[in-house]
Order: sequence, then structure tokens, then C-alpha cells
Amino acid sequence: MTTFVDVTNAYRGAWARWHVFVPVYIAVRLLLVALIAPGVAIAVNLAVSLSDQTALTDQDIAAFILSPVGFVVAIAVLSIFLLAEVLVFSVMAGSLRMGESDAWRAGSSAIRLILSRLPALFSFAARFILRVLLLILPFAAVSALIAWWTLTEYDINYYLTFQPPSFWIAVGLIGAVMLAMAWVLIRRLSAWALGLHLVLFEGVAPASAFNISANRMEGKRGRLKIELAIWLVLRLVIAGLIATVAGLLFDLVPLQGAAHLRLALIYSLIVAGLWSLAGLILAATALGALAVLLDGFFEIKTSEPPHPEPGNLRVPLLGAVGAAAVAVLIGLWLGQGLLENIQAPDRAEVIGHRGAAALRPENTMAAVEKAIEDGADWVEIDVQESADGVVIVAHDSDFMKLAGVPTKVWDATMEDVAEIDIGSWFDPEYADERTPTLRQVLEAAKGRSKVIIELKYYGHDVDLENRVTALVEEFDMQDDIATMSLKYPAVQKMKKLRPDWRAGVLAATAVGDLSGLEGEFVAVNAAMATPGLVRSVQAAGKDIYVWTVNDPLQMSAMASMGVDGLITDRPAMANEVLRVRAEMGPAERLLLWFATTFGMSVDTETMRDESP
Repeated sequence: MTTFVDVTNAYRGAWARWHVFVPVYIAVRLLLVALIAPGVAIAVNLAVSLSDQTALTDQDIAAFILSPVGFVVAIAVLSIFLLAEVLVFSVMAGSLRMGESDAWRAGSSAIRLILSRLPALFSFAARFILRVLLLILPFAAVSALIAWWTLTEYDINYYLTFQPPSFWIAVGLIGAVMLAMAWVLIRRLSAWALGLHLVLFEGVAPASAFNISANRMEGKRGRLKIELAIWLVLRLVIAGLIATVAGLLFDLVPLQGAAHLRLALIYSLIVAGLWSLAGLILAATALGALAVLLDGFFEIKTSEPPHPEPGNLRVPLLGAVGAAAVAVLIGLWLGQGLLENIQAPDRAEVIGHRGAAALRPENTMAAVEKAIEDGADWVEIDVQESADGVVIVAHDSDFMKLAGVPTKVWDATMEDVAEIDIGSWFDPEYADERTPTLRQVLEAAKGRSKVIIELKYYGHDVDLENRVTALVEEFDMQDDIATMSLKYPAVQKMKKLRPDWRAGVLAATAVGDLSGLEGEFVAVNAAMATPGLVRSVQAAGKDIYVWTVNDPLQMSAMASMGVDGLITDRPAMANEVLRVRAEMGPAERLLLWFATTFGMSVDTETMRDESP
């Protein structure tokens, strides 16, 4: 009970100093945006410069991080981000320990102290990350072995979709490993709890800070672990309460009737602003409470090195104001672009993902026909090679998810494929569906819809690109198809084979300049899409598609952003959203964009049976 009282007292103490903690927190955050962003940019540019590409995506990123140079760069980037958190916490701890009641004097003295220790703080951050990684590594290796043992017999999509017993065995075993890792981390982190204080307030060398902290925390770790757990729970509870209140206020937005749109927009902005402000105050107060808690465990054992005298915060304040001004200008610039997109007619094309995968079994002729009937501008499919050299339409490496058949695609002949029912899993009505060939899809789409062909690679392709090009040319559909792949060398190979054909890069994650990659378009995960990315890609003369967008509000938000294509399992819904948007005014469109920005969504999982 004493520990709970200590934590609540820490929160009370932090709240009593909100006039110090909140402005200092905001000022330091603004400074960090200006100071740390260049460091991250340098690290990212270094990573990209070591390749022959303008950007790294997915597999390239993983390969780079696993290389010696990539590992060092990754550690540097992580250290920069951790240093940001270290600096914020250091300012809070410094302003608390120096006992200044004036926010600017407290912030000034704390920032001066931190600047004088900056090299040591960066060294501490890098050493901290390495120590944590070394602790995590064996547990990660064991978890990877468990996953390999239990989840690699079939395609991963089968396990994620149907969650068979082996999936839950893996979840249980990996969960136990993660709990053990958490226990070890908590033990070590509680031992290192005073390391930052030692570097900051006693001038201890970063290399020695961890061991000295462990010695000083001997006999106190148990209490600290409990207090940290309570501190975290209280923070989550308060954040949950704030979100609940904000949700209740958003529910009061008057969405019905054109006359209420202006009021709804203003009301939404006010609620969103108050929510953001409350979150900011909570972050500052919780960090202050953590500083109070840890300060209670810290007693200086050596002569404290001289601290800078409190002065004015002119230089840091000017830096913060400058950073804030830059942020505002960027915000206005982005906002102006967004407003222009909101006001402009939508240019997005509708791309049926694996056909109309929400309404028919994916990558079947039924799904392809449905997408065409629903007015999709493009039908997107995945292709691989069968054992007898036929280009077939299949996404996974095997048929487990679609049919419960473990046969690998590259081991299946067309005779085998003809026996595999890939429709019943979706609905018994589609029991006659079989894996189609690319030939069948092109024949069905010719003159009715364009086709995006995603080239899938599982290390068993033989001559996929040449076989695809031969089929496309046989149907004389060069102008009605596009190819794309997660594997950038495949995109480059297609451009070399057929320079005039439309090709693009598919990316779930990326660093660097996507617009500089070869191809006529990029297709990115919707979570990656930003107004800045959209503008940069389009400024390079390329199109940008987003996937997989099934929520009508998100469809509207992506259209407002100005994307060129919506890759969706629901092409009919996407067309309807674009039709309705065409009849809306700017205020209504902006309201839809805000609704998505602040987390509103529509559950489309229940729509399958309701869709025509």
C-alpha cells in the first residue's frame, strides 16, 4: 500500500509543478524535432547510399539491418531516438533536482547541464540499447526457433487466418518466452534505474554507470519494480479516461444535415484540440512523476560537479520558437496541399484487390468477374508458376488457407490444381472454383478492365517474367496491364525486359526516396501514406496507390490526400464512396478526413453478406 501512496504522491508532486514540467516538456520536444531530425536523416541517407537505389523497401531493409554496416546504422538511429527520450527525461529530472520554481529558469539550468553532458548522454544511450539488445537476443532467437518449428510447415497466412492448434501452441510458448524476457528486463532495468542520474548529476562515466547503479539499487529493486508497474497502470488508466471522454464528446458531433456541417467541423476541431492538449499534459505530468519516483532513490555519494547557473532561456527558447515556426509553416504547407486535394475532383482509380476479395473467394474467376461487374478500373491478381510451367493466380506459397491442402504451388501441376477446391472455405456456393490461370484472367478482362499483375516469389520461380510477358503479348494487352512486386530487382528486370510497360514497386515499409525508384507507380500500405509522400511521388511523374483500403472513411481520407488508386477488397464500395464525394462540398469532405484522422472507422467485416 505504501508503494501505491508513493506513486500517487509522485503524480501529485508532478502536477503541483505542472507550470514547470509542461512548458519545459513542450520546449524540449520542439528543440528535439529541430536537432534530432537531421541525425536520423543522415543515418537513413547513409543506409540508402550504400545501395544503388534511392530507397530501401521491405526485404532490402531487412537485409541491410542484418549486415554489419546496417546493424551499426540501426544502433545509431535507435540511439538517436533513445537520446531524445533521455534528453526530455533529463530536463525533467534536472529541473526537479535544481529546485527552481520558475519554468524558464528551471528549463534553462537543466538544458545547460544537459548540453555540457551531451557526449556522455549519447554514449549512455548507445550502451543502453546494446545492453537491452543483448538481453533480448537469446529470447528472440528462442521465439524464432519456436515459430520455425510450429508455423513454417504451411504458408503463414493459413496460420493467421484459421489459427489451428499449432498456432496457439506457438502463441503459448512464445508468450511464455516473452514473459521470461520481461522478467529479466525488469530486473536489469530496475538495477540500471539510477544510471542516467549518475551520468547527469555525478559525472560518472557511461561505461561505469550501469554497475554503480546496480550496487546502489541493491535491496531496493523490488520496491522500484512495483512502483514502476503502478506508475504505468495509472498512466494507462488516465489516458483511457481521457480517450473515453473524447469519444463521448465526438459522439455528440451533429453529423446529420448540411446546416450542421460547419458546427460539426468546428466542434470536432475543438474536441480534437482538447484531446491533444490533455494528452500532452498527461505525457509531461507522467514523465515528471517518473522523475520524482527515481529521484527518491537517488542520493549523491560523491561531490556533485558544478551545475550551470540558472539563466534566461533565450537561446533554447529561440530554438524552440524557430522549430515551432518551421513546424507551423510545414503544417500550413501540408494543410494547403490537403485543402487543395479536398476541394479538387477525386482522381483515384479503383483497383480490385485479388478481384473483389471481400465478396468472393480471393484470386478466383468469381472474384475477378465481380470486380469487373462492380466497375473496378483495375483487377489486381497474384501470379506464380506451377510445376509444369503454367502461370497461375495464387497469393500464398501453398493451398492450405484456401483449401486445407498442403501442396506447394511450385509442386502442383495443372492436373493437381484442377482437383483443389479453393472456394468452399469462403462459401459452399463457390465449391466449383479452381485456381485460375493468368490466361483465363486476361481473357475475361480484355476490353472490360485493366489488370495489375503482382509477381510473387518464394524462391522457386523459373521464368516467371518471360512467361507473363508472352501471355500479355498474346492477348495484345500491353497497354492494359501493369506489373508490380515487393522484390525491387523483379521490377527492374521487368523494366529491362519491357521498358514501355507499366511497372511499379510494392512496399509495406520504406526508407529513403520512393519516388526515385524505377517504375511508373508505387503501391504502399495505407499506413505509410502522407500528403508529403503523395506529393513527392506525383512530382516525380509517378502514380501512388494505397492498399488495402476497405473502410469507407479511410477511402475518403485517401482520396482527400490525392492518391491515384485505391486497392480494395470492395471495389463497388470504393466507387460509391467516390460518387458520394463528388456530390459533397469541401466542408463535408474535410469533416470526413477529420473523422478518419481521429480514429473513426466502419466495421466492414459484417458487410460481406449484405453486399450484392
